[in-house]
Amino acid sequence: MRYVRLPAFEMQHARPHLLVAVFVALTALTGLQVQLRDAIIDARFKIATRPASGTVALVEIDPKSIEAIGHWPWRRTLHADLLKQLGKAAVADIAFDVDFSSPSTPADDAAFADALRQAGGSVVLPAFRQRFDAQADGARLHVNRPLPQFLAESWVALVDIRPDRDGVARHYTTGDRVDDAFVPSMGALLAGRQDESGQAFRIDFGISPSSIPRFSYIDVLRGGPEVLQALHDRKVIVAGTAAELGDRLNVPNGTILPGSVVLALAAESIIQDRTLQTTSDRVSIALVVGVMLLMMLAWTRSRAGFRVAGLAAVALAGETTAIILQAKSSIVLDTALLLSACVAYLFAVLIDEIGMRGILRLVAERRFQRITMSLSDGLVCADAEGRITLWNPAASEIFGYDQTSAIGRPFGFLLDSDGFAGDQRFDLTAISAEKLRRSSGYVIELSGRRRSGDRFDLECSLSAWDTPGGVQYGAVLRDISLRKQQQERIRFLAECDVLTGLSNRNSLLARLERDQRHSTGLLLVSIRRFNQINQLHGASFADALLVEVARRLTTLAASTDLIARLSDGEFAILSSSDRADMLGSGIIEDFHKNAVSVGARSYRVAMAVGYAEGITAEHPEEWLGNAQLALASAWSTTRLEPVRFAPSMRQAIEAREALEIELRRALSRNEFELFYQPQVDLRSSKVIGAEALIRWHHPQRGYVSPGAFMPVVATTSLAEGVSAWVMETAFRQTAAWHRAGHSVRVGINLSQCQFSVGDLVAEVERLLVACQVPPELIELEVTEDIILDKFQQANAVFSAIRAKNIKIAFDDFGTGYGSLTYLKKFSLDTIKIDQTFVKNFILDADDAAIVKATIQLGHSLGLSVIAEGIEDRDTWYALRDLGCDQGQGYHFGKPVSSADFEASFLVSNGSQAA
Repeated sequence: MRYVRLPAFEMQHARPHLLVAVFVALTALTGLQVQLRDAIIDARFKIATRPASGTVALVEIDPKSIEAIGHWPWRRTLHADLLKQLGKAAVADIAFDVDFSSPSTPADDAAFADALRQAGGSVVLPAFRQRFDAQADGARLHVNRPLPQFLAESWVALVDIRPDRDGVARHYTTGDRVDDAFVPSMGALLAGRQDESGQAFRIDFGISPSSIPRFSYIDVLRGGPEVLQALHDRKVIVAGTAAELGDRLNVPNGTILPGSVVLALAAESIIQDRTLQTTSDRVSIALVVGVMLLMMLAWTRSRAGFRVAGLAAVALAGETTAIILQAKSSIVLDTALLLSACVAYLFAVLIDEIGMRGILRLVAERRFQRITMSLSDGLVCADAEGRITLWNPAASEIFGYDQTSAIGRPFGFLLDSDGFAGDQRFDLTAISAEKLRRSSGYVIELSGRRRSGDRFDLECSLSAWDTPGGVQYGAVLRDISLRKQQQERIRFLAECDVLTGLSNRNSLLARLERDQRHSTGLLLVSIRRFNQINQLHGASFADALLVEVARRLTTLAASTDLIARLSDGEFAILSSSDRADMLGSGIIEDFHKNAVSVGARSYRVAMAVGYAEGITAEHPEEWLGNAQLALASAWSTTRLEPVRFAPSMRQAIEAREALEIELRRALSRNEFELFYQPQVDLRSSKVIGAEALIRWHHPQRGYVSPGAFMPVVATTSLAEGVSAWVMETAFRQTAAWHRAGHSVRVGINLSQCQFSVGDLVAEVERLLVACQVPPELIELEVTEDIILDKFQQANAVFSAIRAKNIKIAFDDFGTGYGSLTYLKKFSLDTIKIDQTFVKNFILDADDAAIVKATIQLGHSLGLSVIAEGIEDRDTWYALRDLGCDQGQGYHFGKPVSSADFEASFLVSNGSQAA
């Protein structure tokens, strides 16, 4: 028998084509073909885009509508009203993607059914399928239909959109059979497609969702002419698009769209004849066979480059044809297997060209490359001549050079000043390779240079190893600029003020230690009432004010050695001694004349300045203390001039400390006494009350004025004991007078400490019970500084005390910043007009206006008004004529002891107006 040898390939030539055939078969059998096909088709939608026809419009139940109408679900009367508005707009069809399968109230359902009837059969209501139970396989479904009374007046359509296995909605059908009856899909019904085959098609997601006309439900419901005109003759889908309604679908290219938008795209696909159909597997196989035949012919007759170019041309031509077909017709060419075959042939060409051993070596090199390229630190390798052979992405991020720009260049080009690090030249190849081999890592800090020319701190860990081509150097590079910045930040925090950037107390003391004290002056500049500014305007405003003040001081003291911020509103300036006074005066005058700009606001602040020469102190702490004593003295005066430290200031502090010791002894020895000043009804001239005022009966100096010792009491822990003594003594004296038949009201001044230490309400309750005094005979007087420091707490305390029928009086009204505010916000009974407005109000028109306005204001708020400082009959009568209720002052009587007060004003009960 004679055999005819047919044209064939030897086994080694057939191997690439067998591998490609196996690869393509596995792609098809494992389902990878479907995933590739969907990904490719989805990507084409980005290229083959088109606008919507405008035939279909959405009436959205959007956040705007939900905010205007209220929480979902809505009453069906709203849908009925919407149908009426759409009827006015003469729309073509109306489709609801809203569940009407459950009954609402009978009246609402009847109203909606009536609206459907009036719509004349142009309304489509939804039916949708749900799984019957958790184990359902997709066949056992429950169909939700609209209520019978709604079905009688409308069409019904399916709104189901079933996603593919990967959870992405791509396909749509013209309908399905439900209970042996065909029910069209909503998209098909709106598009006018009658196709009972229920054939599925791909939705054309190249149609831009943003081009679909959209109208807010609430805008249509309101029936604006422009909205109704825009809806004319359109097919309308009424559906929810608000995120809280949850109707969301994953669609191609990682997009999430509301279900109603996908319905509209499906309807548009039908209307524009874009019901995309994918070619069969036969077409895909034919394309693969064609490629294989082409490669079989070219494999031994052409070089690898020609084969690669041919494969690229086939893939490009195939995909270009597919894009054109998908854009111009409804045919979707499946090129997944074609492209898989082309990719497989590319690998086959590579294997055939390099050989298996070469590929294994290449794989090993690639693995090393992947490891090095994934390092977060820069990795650079260099040959024996110091030229770069490897460059990873992290090195690109550090230096700004890409791999192509760096490979082959000397390592030194990465360093500042052409290879210099500091003052010494750095040469990578000059380092002993043996030393680098033995060490686990030779670390050095260099000065790096980026492509932009910026210099930065660079940490370099060096190593070396031998290769067939000679020694190789490795450098792990790290940008340590951030670390250096953090170190600098730590130093900054230790030496500088974070808010203003000025030096801080530590830097100041260090500088004072070094300075020539005989020729240097230390100025302390403080913002007056800074705490009050902070409390009234808030911390943010106060911080901004401090920054602007610091900037102003830096300008005013530009020629000085140092400016520092010590505390909230306090700054320090080092200057020459002969310029200190002039500089301080200039600062005070500048801030007095010019407001500080804080944002859009202009705010005036007053400055206090105290200064001390270095020659006055033995050490920095004493020097700073002397300046603080001078500043404290400046605080106590309103003169617009700096205060220079004098030794007498320390003596005054020492005297104050001695006075504090004496006061503590006085409290323990019961040397304090309460005097009482009468308070008179200005109309009846009768004494109706008294203000309790403390006096100190010193064993050697006699009676000491409160002005000489109360400032010390108020600013030390003495305040607690003295305040408690005053309150208890006044309560007991009031009770004693009451038992003697003299029901006179006694005013007791409160102090700040009574709001911060102890429980004032509980103490008042205790004294009321212990002394058996009627609460209406007690009046507690508060000043603005108490209210300002303990705003909320004070109001709560006042309310609790007034609930016990004890009166609260606002003392020194008009002297503070927020008096009117406190009248509005606090529970008060009485206001006391400060004597500074009363003494000269007959002669001073401004004082008279203030007094008159205060009386009217107090009465309008239901408050009693007491005027302090009445020293003559004319003032008394003038105040009485203005309607002032009560008064006190030297005209009626000076503060006297309890015995003298009782004898003069209670036993005789005489008027002091004579």
